Amino acid sequence: MAANKIFRFGPVALTNTLTTNILNPPTAAGGVNAGSSSNYIVLRHIRIVNKTAGAVTFSLWLGATGANVAGTELIGQALSVAANSAFDWYGLLRMDVADFIVGGASALTSLSIEGEGEIGVV
Repeated sequence: MAANKIFRFGPVALTNTLTTNILNPPTAAGGVNAGSSSNYIVLRHIRIVNKTAGAVTFSLWLGATGANVAGTELIGQALSVAANSAFDWYGLLRMDVADFIVGGASALTSLSIEGEGEIGVV
């Protein structure tokens, strides 16, 4: 039986530091003699909103904490979001506890990110 729970992250303002940790599944630890487990996320939607009167770019990577290594680009590499507009991504992206979405924007707090998906236990 599936026991995933629907979840949402954000909205949160993107900074202009491109190595900012944005999303990472939590671990499940604790208890006595029950073993331990990890959580995973199935990300289904990300929305990035531009609240300014000018175009702003964003970049997102999937990888290690605080890292934006070449070849790990996820959504957008200096992708422009038009003034007073939004960008939507839809898909099915599984993230395990070692996976981080990191990234940022070209202008401090001009873009907000929000997303939805499911969280479950491995």
